[in-house]
Amino acid sequence: MIAIVSNLLEQSYSLEILYQDDDLVAVNKPSGLLVHRSMIDKHETHFALQMVRNQVGQHVFPVHRLDKPTSGALLFALSPESAKVMGEKFAKGEVHKSYVAVVRGYTETSGTINYPLKEELDKKSDKKATQDKEPQEAITNYKRLAKTELALPVGRYDTARYSLVRISPKTGRKHQIRRHFKHIFHPLVGDTTHGDGNHNQLFREKFDCHRLLLAATTLSFEHPVSGEKMIINAELDNAFQSIIERLGWYDSIRQTDE
Repeated sequence: MIAIVSNLLEQSYSLEILYQDDDLVAVNKPSGLLVHRSMIDKHETHFALQMVRNQVGQHVFPVHRLDKPTSGALLFALSPESAKVMGEKFAKGEVHKSYVAVVRGYTETSGTINYPLKEELDKKSDKKATQDKEPQEAITNYKRLAKTELALPVGRYDTARYSLVRISPKTGRKHQIRRHFKHIFHPLVGDTTHGDGNHNQLFREKFDCHRLLLAATTLSFEHPVSGEKMIINAELDNAFQSIIERLGWYDSIRQTDE
């Protein structure tokens, strides 16, 4: 009986497919869903890879990843050949990725964060990895789309300031965006690892927000087979969109990349 209930739940929970052809499939991954099985979250039973495989009825091959709390555009290949080509494109920086995030404070109007990052290793899954690697090059561009100040006390301050930013990482280090914005003292709201607990608590209490406010909104690249220019867009989920609207940023989120 337990197995039957589990199967029914899995069948009723499907992912939004953003694009599909004979070589690729892209979905809009929700916040809180792992891309694939991990030693870090042994208790998890649902994974994007497994769900997409079941939806399209064939094997799928991951070509990049999104952190568990990050939502948005996630791409899979449908053959080993396409996976190899797309993996190389990601490694060479030939895939343009754009994200949207809410961060603490007023950022600069635009900027580039060029700050090498030491590889983050997990105690369980990275036991055999080299522990003393040199920091790797990491570059993140961003543009502020909007800002706001709320008449709500946080910590020692009487008000709370936030920025809505569009982010374009040029490299793909683990937790790069979250670590880079912490480095410039504008941590992402909802980040329980690299963020600010006081602001996370404010968003939980005032906005019923229990997720990381980071979403992958665009992937653009040349198709691995046809060479056609591909642009895949992912809408913000209802929880993220609700925050944007309540902060008065509805029009700002629709600004396009320069």
